[in-house]
Amino acid sequence: MKTVKTLLALVLVCATPMLAMAQAWPGRPIKLICPFPAGGGTDVIARIMAQHLSTRLGQQVVVENRGGANGGIGAMELMRAEGDGYTLGAISDSPMTVNPSLYNNLQYRPLRDFIAIARFNHFPSYVVAHPSVPIKTIADLIAYAKANPGKLSYSSGGIGNFSHLGLEMLAFQTGINIVHAPYKGVGPATIAVLGGEVQLMYNNVATALPHVQAGKLTGLAVGVSTRLPDLPNVPTVAETVPGFNVTPWVGLFGPARLPKDIAARLSRELEAVLKEPAVVKYFADQQIRAAYLDSPAFAQEIQKETDAWAKVIKTLGIKVE
Repeated sequence: MKTVKTLLALVLVCATPMLAMAQAWPGRPIKLICPFPAGGGTDVIARIMAQHLSTRLGQQVVVENRGGANGGIGAMELMRAEGDGYTLGAISDSPMTVNPSLYNNLQYRPLRDFIAIARFNHFPSYVVAHPSVPIKTIADLIAYAKANPGKLSYSSGGIGNFSHLGLEMLAFQTGINIVHAPYKGVGPATIAVLGGEVQLMYNNVATALPHVQAGKLTGLAVGVSTRLPDLPNVPTVAETVPGFNVTPWVGLFGPARLPKDIAARLSRELEAVLKEPAVVKYFADQQIRAAYLDSPAFAQEIQKETDAWAKVIKTLGIKVE
């Protein structure tokens, strides 16, 4: 009996430091990888996550931008990180649902190498044009492009980014010929259309709307299935091109080795962040939609979208050059 008690005591002594470590998380600052340059929609959401998680977790959450390869470079850095909860990723849809079909030798597999902690939001998107071209509507765009094949160009955040696939899908469905000009992130792509380097862009509403309101860009239509409540006079692309709907999202991810209890806490904290008055107001002002999904539902949605995009990319013949 004495021996059993001694063994139990040793087990408790050995387990206590591990329990203390788990309970103490987070005990130092957390790095939040954003796999796109500063200024784009994913970066905006990453910084909202970082700000509010810092308050809720009691440790600073610091955003680090790691752009390139349609988010693949940042994703691979997250994949290689220690699974200790101190390196996370605010990652949008395309690195997780498009890249597997876009890159033949992709070095990561989303649902194998990462834990999908929670989906955070949807980004309604906006087809915009530089004021130098005589385009006010999607019908105008289609007519102008058909009369001037290959003369309109559009910027994107990179091959396979939502800003690429949105207009690629529009061109495919309407039979128009427009030229793709990829940039290293939505931020640089936005600067390109503002400067007139290209004539078109499929941007998120949050980024594009201020420029439309300032008269620097012409807003044509939003890429969601129904009109946005706060922009009732802005038509949808689907009103001219039935069935069109390309809506990106951003979610929180960790390395596959991330402990389940840490992932569960982060998911709960993000759900709570979406209810904070400051976030609710910001989302309303910027036409961003809260779209929380917990880890199991989020993983299912990623698989569903991955399968869907695989068919689209094969049909359109999109390749990384």
